Amino acid sequence: MTLQEAVVARHSVRQYHEKSIEAEIIKILNEEIALCNQEGGLHIQLVTDEPQAFTGGMVKYGNFKGVRNYLAMVAPKGADEKVGYYGERIVLLAQTLGLNSCWVGLSVGKQPDRYTIAAGEKLHCVIAIGYGVTQGVQHPMRPMEKFYRTKGEMPDWFRRGMDAAMLAPTAVHQQKFELELLDDHTVAARARFSLVGWAKLDLGIVKYNFEVAAGKENFCWQ
Repeated sequence: MTLQEAVVARHSVRQYHEKSIEAEIIKILNEEIALCNQEGGLHIQLVTDEPQAFTGGMVKYGNFKGVRNYLAMVAPKGADEKVGYYGERIVLLAQTLGLNSCWVGLSVGKQPDRYTIAAGEKLHCVIAIGYGVTQGVQHPMRPMEKFYRTKGEMPDWFRRGMDAAMLAPTAVHQQKFELELLDDHTVAARARFSLVGWAKLDLGIVKYNFEVAAGKENFCWQ
């Protein structure tokens, strides 16, 4: 499965088989996490075979079951967009490896002995990861026209990017983002106002999806 295929195939999955992730796949994920942390100045950590974080009231309310593995999205305060961007990069890689995932903004039971939070950092969210009982389902699609601006005809690469952006997971499916084609190769990405929060983190997810489908060789971010 390619990354482009993973964008289409990945859906939020809340129920998992209580199955350990193979050592070879953990190695690949940790290598990618190390690269993301280095590039983004983040402190993302993969926690495996740890079911306690998903036994609390709020995550039970979210109908999570069988979660034993997750990404602890630890990063400096104010790094929300980077957390979304690099988290989605890891999520899509996981999808190509046969894993499922779900971004979780609900309160989880903190397990400080399983990951580290340094001074100036915080746990922004977690991402459940593992072998899903199902592959999840796609949310109903909203009209794409509400989420972009162009001054002329839409290039094919921009349309591909928008198709992928519309598939990006966002908090409570709020999709508070806008992408604007400023010239032949420059794109501006903006987070719209959100009552529930998470818009900046969501924007990072959207931007990575857009890049995967549009091709980084075709444009640059403003």
